[in-house]
Amino acid sequence: RGSRMAALIVMLMALSPPLAWARKIQPHFLEYTKKECRFSNGTERVRFLDRYFYNGEEYVRFDSDWGEYRAVAELGRPDAKYWNSQKEILERRRTEVDTYCRHNYGVIESFSVQRRVEPIVTVYPAKTQPLQHHNLLVCSVNGFYPGHIEVRWFRNGH
Repeated sequence: RGSRMAALIVMLMALSPPLAWARKIQPHFLEYTKKECRFSNGTERVRFLDRYFYNGEEYVRFDSDWGEYRAVAELGRPDAKYWNSQKEILERRRTEVDTYCRHNYGVIESFSVQRRVEPIVTVYPAKTQPLQHHNLLVCSVNGFYPGHIEVRWFRNGH
């Protein structure tokens, strides 16, 4: 009777591999993709990336500089091999520098790239020692966009 039961279990496992593999499947996981457009000098130089992640680890990516998918981790090898064998998929990705990146740059340029917000500047005296005269000025610059700003101090306009 015991040998029949063992034979039945072996037969069920052979006929239904997903049941045998079920122990390896994680109950919760996170898989996501990230499309990136990297611009240099406006839209003069554009690089498109299509990146895939599993549980926070990147495993495969398309890079417009390469023109193909490449595995970043062992998990990505089958996907890269399959997607690179599909001419339609590769052609679509290769055009995304224009159809996705440059197109969206044109859509958002007026309210993001060209956005300018004047800074709010406050200059106030501070005391270096209690009961002494004000001999130190503090300058606070806030609320500006874009983030790179140069602040210069002049004495009597020079």
